[in-house]
Order: sequence, then C-alpha cells, then structure tokens
Amino acid sequence: MVESGDEMRSLMRVCVVGSGGREHALAEVLARGSHDVVVSPGNAGIPGSVAVGPEEVDAELFVIGPEQPLVQGLADRLRVSGRRVFGPGADGARLEGSKRWMKEVLDDAGVPTARHGAFVEVAPALRFLRCLPPPWVVKTDGLAAGKGVLVTTELAEAEADVAAKLSGQAFGDAGRTVVIEEGLTGPELSILAVCDGATAAALAPAQDHKRLGDGDTGPNTGGMGAYSPVACAPPELVDAVVEVAVVPTLAALRRRGIDYRGVLYAGLMLTPEGPKVLEFNVRFGDPEAQVVLPRLAVDCDLGALLAEAADGRLRSRPVFSPQAAVTVVCATEGYPTSPRTGERIEGLEASAAVEGVTVYCAGVAADGAGGLVTAGGRVLDVTAVAPTLAEARDRAYLAVSRLSWPGMQYRTDIAAAPLPSPSLSRNGEGTW
Repeated sequence: MVESGDEMRSLMRVCVVGSGGREHALAEVLARGSHDVVVSPGNAGIPGSVAVGPEEVDAELFVIGPEQPLVQGLADRLRVSGRRVFGPGADGARLEGSKRWMKEVLDDAGVPTARHGAFVEVAPALRFLRCLPPPWVVKTDGLAAGKGVLVTTELAEAEADVAAKLSGQAFGDAGRTVVIEEGLTGPELSILAVCDGATAAALAPAQDHKRLGDGDTGPNTGGMGAYSPVACAPPELVDAVVEVAVVPTLAALRRRGIDYRGVLYAGLMLTPEGPKVLEFNVRFGDPEAQVVLPRLAVDCDLGALLAEAADGRLRSRPVFSPQAAVTVVCATEGYPTSPRTGERIEGLEASAAVEGVTVYCAGVAADGAGGLVTAGGRVLDVTAVAPTLAEARDRAYLAVSRLSWPGMQYRTDIAAAPLPSPSLSRNGEGTW
C-alpha cells in the first residue's frame, strides 16, 4: 500500500535510464503499477529497451540508474527541458563522483565516518597511511565502477596501491587523488533512502557481498550478490541511520544550495561504536536494488513514490512484503579485471521457471539467433523471493545451477551466514 499521495497514482510513461541488472529490476517493479516503462538504452534481455538516448524519449518520469550519467549532468539537462526526473543533478552527484568531497560533506553534517585524509602526492599520503593501524583502506577519489577500493592488512600492498593510483597507472584521472581511511570492523550494510531534497523515506536494508570469492576473498567487485531483509538491521537502526546520517547530509547539501532529489545510498559499517558511513552513493545499489525492489508490497506503487520525490513533495512511505529475497550474480571468466565476453548463455528459460525466481539481465547482448551472449563482467542477477531467507537462497542457487556458459563464475555463499540482530543503544547526547 501507499499511505498518501493518491493524486500521483495516475499511470505514467516512465523512462528508466541505464543498461544493467539494476535497470531491469527497476523496470520490472515499475511495471507492476501498470506504468508504461521504457529502458534507455537497456539491453537485449530487458523488455522495453529502446535504442535511443533518454533525451529523445517522451516520458512523464525519468529514473536514472547509473552514477556516470548523473555525475555528467543528465538529470540537469532533462530538468532544463521540463522533464520530471528522479536522480540528483551533477552538484549532488559529486557525493559519488568525488570521495574527497563526500567526506567534506559528511564532516560538515556531523555524520559518523572513518578517520580519513585525501592526498594528491605520494609522500604525505604514505606518512598518513603509516600513522593508521591496519587494516588500511585506499580509495580512488573519482568513479571506478565499484572497483577502486583496496582493503588490506599488508602495509606494502597499501603503499604500492597509493603509488599506482596517484600516478594514474591504476585508474587514470579517477585515481590521481586518493582517500585513505582507517579500516573499520563489523558487518557492512546498505540502506537506500528516497529523498525529495529535504526529507527521506528509507527502503528495506540489504547486505551486499563485494568480494569476488567465497568467504569474502579476492578482489573487490561491483557486487557478487545480496540479500534482504537483514537481521542485523532492525527498524530502529534504519530509523536512526536516516536521523543521524541521511537527513543531516541533505541539510548539509541544502546549505551548499543543492536540492537533492533521488536515492541516497548509505554504505555502512556496523562497528562496535555504532554504525558509521563508509560512503554515499547517489543511485540505487547494484545488486542491492535486485533484492530490495522485488520486496515492495504488490500494492505499493514505486512510480508514484519516485514521482513524489522528483516533485519535491515526498509524502508516501514504501511498504515491504515480509518475504525474503536473495540475488546471486553470475559473472564471466576474468571478471573483474578482464572479463571474457561473447559466450552463448544456456538455460535462461529453465532458470526463470524456478518458483519465485526472476533473472535480471545485466551484461548481455543478442546473438543474432534469438539467444543471448555475455557482454559484460556481471552477466545475470538471479533473484529469488520466498517466505524465508533459507528458502530464497535455495531457490536462487537451484536457478543458478540451470545456467551455463564457458567460464561462468559465482559465489556459493551468498546469504549463507546472515548476521544476528544486535542490541542497540544510543547515549544520552544523541550520538551513536
């Protein structure tokens, strides 16, 4: 159900901007509300994909999926032409486009985060690094498709990474400024909030699995799977994150003259001292969207909710099903550094036939014979919904077992050991 905003329930033509699994999930859930959904440019596996740019699409609501077009000002260009847009302008998108600037905003807002420093030269960066206890975290300042973060307990590895990034060798211009942080301990959590510039409505929390291999081993990726709900994130914690992290950030942006209308995605670490913000992203998470959005109650109109936020008057609140969702990402051989593409994908229909399963297409292309081939590192997001997390996990892996292509890889431990609910407390001064 939607608690208010009935005037927004009218059917719309909605343009989802992007071409991956997140956009497939957005399109599928928006279509539940009987909206006419097109995806620009989409891909060969996403229904409603159109081979034109979003600025050439006639629609009543534009929902921008990826961070790159947001940072490049697509939302601004669409708004100038009179379009209703869910997604921040380039000024607000700097939260993800520059980790250095994002940390400045967090400091201004008083949001709990890791001790950090930003550097453009190697020598002072290494001096700061050596003052921190392990583990060490080294991030590119600019966009790196979720792959610009090193977390290590080896000082020599951290030092080499700093040098490689600042030289431009690792990530080009995106890495010529680095942010170095103290390593925090605890489970990670993702909380996405729909924002209208001043207020926010949190979506159901999710937990992502960033590392390539089982047991959180191997390099960081864009995400290898996710699940929701998360036992270690009860409603009171979600409410507290909105109160202490999201709303103060929106206020800090307003002080800078920024009207932020879109998703504010808080990547959190639940430390022994309380939740701390690792980073903010400015779009729906991928693969978090693939577990959060399918859990929306069937009578909760996602299009109406996003339209309210785009208009700057968010009054509805999202309502979620008690069911659980698990997403397993199926990737190509060589991902994340050198993905192998062009392999024919087998078993799509059999996989999607598993009860409660939807297969979202991320990196796919048409093979010219009515089938699909791999066309990116993360190829398919297999999402299962079921009454319990264990059932959803079983369904997801059964569906994955029916898929194949040469070199297909995936983690086998997504949602295998969900963390228990913690006991929470706040001190008398209102801090964590």
